[in-house]
Amino acid sequence: MTSFDPVTPLLSLARYALAGLRVLLLMTLLLGVVYPLAVTGVAQVVAPWRADGSLVAADGGRADSPAEAVGSELIGQVVDDERLFQPRPSAAGDGYDTLATYGSNLGPSSPELLALVRERRTEVAEREGVPESRVPPDAVTASASGLDPHVSPAYAALQVPRVARALGLSETEVRDAVADHTAGRALGVLGEPRVAVLPLNLALLRAAGERVGSGE
Repeated sequence: MTSFDPVTPLLSLARYALAGLRVLLLMTLLLGVVYPLAVTGVAQVVAPWRADGSLVAADGGRADSPAEAVGSELIGQVVDDERLFQPRPSAAGDGYDTLATYGSNLGPSSPELLALVRERRTEVAEREGVPESRVPPDAVTASASGLDPHVSPAYAALQVPRVARALGLSETEVRDAVADHTAGRALGVLGEPRVAVLPLNLALLRAAGERVGSGE
């Protein structure tokens, strides 16, 4: 009859644990340090502006540093100046908060959402001087992320007369600016046409001969 040796299973367990620890440390080094650094390095070489957040300068061009930026091409922002194009609503924090990005999580049958949509529709219709039936969906509903920097061409078109009057520009000038800042479907089939609000507003302020300070 052989005696049971308790040391052997413990040694085997220790070897397995040590092997697992080595794998963990190796993968942490590869996936947590080497891979992110490699991706960041390639991005800085191939597309540095996009890698840094697609920051936009006051002149509408690419900002070389955060200090020069008035916003990002990828993230919407609240527009307090009522002379300018307004973005779609945001449910992220107090509006376009990148630390609280989310939708409202309210379903289409939610009384709260329906009341909010009615309130927004009335507000937009009064601001633009149009019947409520002309207000497009993206003017009254937030995006899933709460950070959408675009509006639909329909919502942009609705705002053209107000912006033209407020900035002292012709409607033709404003429509041309909208067209210049409208992107089509990706590859011709993906997504929907969209208008970039921040670059459009900056272009119109320049056209109106106004100075745009950092942070506006």
